[in-house]
Amino acid sequence: MLPKQFRLKNKAAFAATYRIKNSFHKGGITLFAGKKKKDEVPTRAGFVVSKKTHKRSVKRNRLKRLMRESYRLLLKSNNTGAANQYMSLIFVGGERALGKSMNEIQPIIKHLLEKL
Repeated sequence: MLPKQFRLKNKAAFAATYRIKNSFHKGGITLFAGKKKKDEVPTRAGFVVSKKTHKRSVKRNRLKRLMRESYRLLLKSNNTGAANQYMSLIFVGGERALGKSMNEIQPIIKHLLEKL
């Protein structure tokens, strides 16, 4: 599980990150990056899969868990690239990412973080 200090939970923080309109897309996953940070606060990440993507919550939650675990492993190995320069990140899963496994999602998350 992602440590509490790295989780993006506040609705206002999600809205502020979406307003920046700094996004990247690959393989059914979109990454929204928030403001560049000035102080030493850890980068917070949020994971979203819309109900429009799939009707069943089991499928949506599985994709969120896979994205969260991929990000956690990259964070643990300090392989997040320039992601540490941002205050918040939001990973949005789409239909194309639903059937993918952990081995397919992890390179996508890594590529999106390197693209920052």
